[in-house]
Amino acid sequence: MAFFPCFLSVVLVVRNQAEGLEGMLVEATGLIASMVSDYELIIVDNASTDGSIGQLKRLTAEDGMANLQVYALTREVDLDTASWVGLENALGDYAVVLDPLADDIAFLPNMLEQAAQGADVVFVCNTEHTAQSLPYYLAFKLFHRAYRWFNGIHLVKEAPQFRLLTRKVISFILQHPKPTMIYRHLPATGGFARVCLSYSAPPKAQPRKHLGESVDRGIRMLISSTRAPMRLVTALSLFGAVMNLIYCAYVVGVALFKTDVAAGWTSLSLQQSGMFFLISLVLLVLGEYILNMASFSNDGPLYYIGQEFTSCRMTRLERLNVEDMAARPHLARAWGAEQASR
Repeated sequence: MAFFPCFLSVVLVVRNQAEGLEGMLVEATGLIASMVSDYELIIVDNASTDGSIGQLKRLTAEDGMANLQVYALTREVDLDTASWVGLENALGDYAVVLDPLADDIAFLPNMLEQAAQGADVVFVCNTEHTAQSLPYYLAFKLFHRAYRWFNGIHLVKEAPQFRLLTRKVISFILQHPKPTMIYRHLPATGGFARVCLSYSAPPKAQPRKHLGESVDRGIRMLISSTRAPMRLVTALSLFGAVMNLIYCAYVVGVALFKTDVAAGWTSLSLQQSGMFFLISLVLLVLGEYILNMASFSNDGPLYYIGQEFTSCRMTRLERLNVEDMAARPHLARAWGAEQASR
């Protein structure tokens, strides 16, 4: 197995896994300690209701395991938020996020190898998934088609949960006002050097996901990652306003050139078209205002520094230990006398 001289942070999100928690951490520690010079295991307990907290307290005691850092959440949150809890507290040169039930930790050497070759982000996708209900499957497919259409990436294949991030990527995400909302997609869309890997292995037992919570999370991800849905609303509002103006012109033309127009039709049509024209304008203005407000919360940093270099020779550093004799004549005379006595 290859050895990597780096400090690695591994973030594991767990919930109600007290029974196999110690064995999982011992296995992870044995693998990680053998391939990096230093490491830390960051355990994010997602509001477990079993004995997980007691197990973690025992494992972090004086006679427990080394290099464990535990964050126990007070209430259950989605996987992206729980993962970010560990990432923003990670200290390593590289940080890996994985789900111990769905992801294979044995794939870590492949990820570190890609990072050592210059990749800032390494995504790993397991081609095998746990079975879900038919409504969830259909909603899953619809969401990812829409997300790919709006943002140009497929979250499952091009930005999966199992990932490795360098320190500068984490720092870049931290500049965003709401990093938990954009953590999932920003590493794939922020312009970083990224690599997508895949493997095939049956995942361990995993609880079935709830359709309602997933739909809510998917909508929030779409709104936070793109303006396209709201831009569609404003475009439809503008289209409605223009069509109502055309209809007004049509009504006036009929009233001028037709003689057998029903009584009251012209005034009623103009009233309705004018009302819908105003409603469309209001929706257009409101949509643009909402887009402008959303830009302050959803836009990421304007720039990021991909690499940084410094000259090996700095002239200001070379002068730090040199006295300016011209500025201190008494020191110059003393130095001259000392040299003459020699």
